[in-house]
Amino acid sequence: MFTGIIEALGEIRALEPKGGDLRVRVATGGLGLGDVQLGDSIATNGVCLTVVSLPGDGYWADVSVETLDNTTLRQWSVGQPVNLEKALTPTTRLGGHLVSGHVDGVGEVLSRHSDGRSERFRLRAPKALAKYIAHKGSITVDGTSLTVNAVDGDEFELNIVPHTLEKTVMGTYKAGTQVNLEVDLLARYLERLLLGDKAAEPSAAGGISMSFLAEHGFNRGQ
Repeated sequence: MFTGIIEALGEIRALEPKGGDLRVRVATGGLGLGDVQLGDSIATNGVCLTVVSLPGDGYWADVSVETLDNTTLRQWSVGQPVNLEKALTPTTRLGGHLVSGHVDGVGEVLSRHSDGRSERFRLRAPKALAKYIAHKGSITVDGTSLTVNAVDGDEFELNIVPHTLEKTVMGTYKAGTQVNLEVDLLARYLERLLLGDKAAEPSAAGGISMSFLAEHGFNRGQ
């Protein structure tokens, strides 16, 4: 688990194809590795990666086909900056929100403009994730815990202060940038709980639908 509070900016140093998937080397910059062991997890642009080697200035991690298919990792290039956060411990301050490092989908930056000393971003999420994004709720973008300032269908807005722009990869965002999105854990579990016994049925894979709500009295006609 993570908090979504970025600890350092790293850099992709190598991307090696391995039997259909990938091995990635990340230089960790100012991220201390003294307490990191093989098998530990480090969130890298929001993707939970397992450390398989510690060469001294960073780490190597293996990336599965599943991760390549569902994150921006397939688009990464040598030299690009990445957000880094080590897994939380029992004494870690929870400054953001609980983040699993399991990316739910890839979003896209639609626009960016100045708003005082901050920057306002508008992003589009995959339609399947829109129901989990709420006004003033939490969302993780490339591993950064952020507050949603506005929602309109599958689009949402973020107001980013100068500190976050400086200390994360958000400073590099522009229209068209692809980003990793992780929705709030509570929203996902709440949906599953609302399904009740139907959660055990194969048809429940699609989650809560309008027909489900109508059947249970939550979608009454006017």
